[in-house]
Order: sequence, then structure tokens, then C-alpha cells
Amino acid sequence: MKKINRWLLASGVLSMLLFLSGCVQRNSDGSPTGKGWVYLYLVKPMGMAINYLADLLGGNYGFAIIIVTIIVRLIILPLGLHQARSSIIQQEKMAALKPQMDQAQKNMKAATTVEEQRQAQLEMTSLYKENGISMTGGMGCLPMLVQMPIFTALFYAAQYTDGISESTFFGVNLGERSLIFVAIAGLSYLGVSLISMIGIPEAQRKTMGAMMFMSPLMIIFFSFASPAGVTLYWIIGGFFSMFQTYLSNVVLKPKIRAQIAEEMLQNPPKTVIKPLVRKEVNPEVNETTKNQPKKNRNSNHNGQGRNAGKQQHK
Repeated sequence: MKKINRWLLASGVLSMLLFLSGCVQRNSDGSPTGKGWVYLYLVKPMGMAINYLADLLGGNYGFAIIIVTIIVRLIILPLGLHQARSSIIQQEKMAALKPQMDQAQKNMKAATTVEEQRQAQLEMTSLYKENGISMTGGMGCLPMLVQMPIFTALFYAAQYTDGISESTFFGVNLGERSLIFVAIAGLSYLGVSLISMIGIPEAQRKTMGAMMFMSPLMIIFFSFASPAGVTLYWIIGGFFSMFQTYLSNVVLKPKIRAQIAEEMLQNPPKTVIKPLVRKEVNPEVNETTKNQPKKNRNSNHNGQGRNAGKQQHK
């Protein structure tokens, strides 16, 4: 379930990026026409905000982008922590109910009739419902989706806003692609993936090994196609995500795990899933009785009755 959710999240974010990246109307020379809602309500305000901060910072556009990034991440931090908490609760409940969930899956595989399949599905649904488990596994993609308009605005502002496209930050032109920034952005999100592995059992960590590289590769792909000013946004966002992931996995997760264990001890699940039991039928006996001639069956029956009478008389 978790792998499916991550792939859906990645494909959704990529689709939104591709959609927003084509929404700015351009002239034949590639410059923006100044029309369209994306430019008027996203790109232009972002350029004005960065110019204003850069003026306050003595013309340093790099630090202006960093401040914008920190402001955006602080705004969505409560939402991110809330969704991280919800996801951890879902994971811990599913871990506590894993034996019953495994049995329900075995029952579904062993079911041979529609009635048995329906019963196994009802047991699984009842187990989820009684313990407040979401079928989506607590996936939270809203923080990433909130950032996409900011990313789009910064993407075009770094190219078309006077001052940003010509400025440098530690020798890096913010209006052009920087492979150094791309590498740092990928490493920062690799750090996020590594921190997210803290506290995960070794067996589960092996199955998630390939998935931990998905987020860094996605950021590298975005950064490689973006100006360095946009990549700087992802770099700072990556370090901010490391801090947020540390809070979730190292600080919140042990407390939530202990809380769920106490809840399960005091209020065990009402639905107890047992192995599928099916009435056994001996086909050989039925076939022998069915194929036996009627006269033989009657004679056997009468003979048994007479013998029983004789024994009783004696």
C-alpha cells in the first residue's frame, strides 16, 4: 500500500508540474507576455517579493530566496507535522493488527465461493473501521501540492524578473542551471529518506530500500530542468524537511507507538479474524450410497432390522 501511495504521489506531482509549467503565455522570443493568471497571480507577485527582500538585504537575491523558502515551509510546517502524525498512527495500528490482517488475507486467498470471499472482505473492512485505519494508509501529499504553485512562480520569476536572472549566489548564476546545486538538492532529499528509515525494522527497511531513492531522483529531475534560483529553493526545503522528518520519526514516533500499544491493550479489537473453516464432505461415501441399487439398499436395511430384532429377542 505504501509503495502504491508513493508512486501515485510522484506521478501526481509530476503531472501538476508539467501542467503549470506550460501556463505562462510567451512571446515569440520566449519572454512572457504579461498576461494569464499564472503570470499575474503567481510569477509577478513572487518577483516583487524577492526584489523587495533583496533590496533589504543589499541586493542579495540568494538570501532573499532562502527567506521566501523558510516562510513557505514555516507556514506548511503544522500541516506537515499533522499529516506525519496521522501517517505514523496508521502505521502503528496496522503493525499491531498485522496478525489479524495476515489471517484475513489468507482467508481471502483460500475462499472458493462468492460467499466466502464476501465474508473475508467484510472481516477486513470491519477490522479497519473499528480501529480507525484508513484504506489509503494515511498518505499526506497536501504539503507537496501546496508548494507546487510556489515552485512554479519561482521557476518563472528566476528567469523573467529583472535582477534575479542576472544575480549570483556564492559564484552561482541564479538564472542558469547549476549542477552543483542539483547535486546538493539531491543529497539533501537523500538525507530526508535516510532519516525517515530511523526506527523501521530491518526486514521492512530492505523492502523499502529502492523507494528511498525515489524522492531524491525526483528532486534531481526537477532541479536539472530549473534555474539555480529554483534549485536553491529545493536545497533549503530539503534541509527543512530533514528537520521535520527528525521531529516526526525520532521525537513523535516513539511516543505514538507507546500510545497505540496502550490503547490496544485497554481496548482490544472486537473483530477477531479466525482461519476459514469449511464443512468437510466425504465424496466417496456419498457416491457409494448414491450409486448403490435401491433393492440392495432396501434389503440391506431390512436385513439389518431383522438381525437387530433377533438379537433383541434373544
